[in-house]
Amino acid sequence: MTVLVIDDDPVIVKLLRVNFELEGFNVISAGDGREGVEMVRAERPDVVISDIMMPTMNGLELVSILKSDPTTADVPVLLLSAKAQMADVQRGFELGADDYVTKPFDPIELIDKVTALVAAARRR
Repeated sequence: MTVLVIDDDPVIVKLLRVNFELEGFNVISAGDGREGVEMVRAERPDVVISDIMMPTMNGLELVSILKSDPTTADVPVLLLSAKAQMADVQRGFELGADDYVTKPFDPIELIDKVTALVAAARRR
């Protein structure tokens, strides 16, 4: 399974890469939403994990673009953000996010959520 991690913080990208690779995932990454949209279209990952607060294009804009494009709408997107207010979480789901996890996070819980998202997407 391929996971696309979109985050402008290299420490978060490295943490996710190490944890997911230890579980057998292939991990690719992008530093902002615009690059992330391009990578989803080119690489067709099994799932996307995206931060919200990023330069150029934020994670909410990314979700909106991916979910409104028929060629990428089926790719599960999990938002991973420090924005923990209920309004932020609701906005993410309204735009089409498949799940939302707040930072700090438990890597094992995140891997479980990603595995469940991919399994659900494959059943569709």
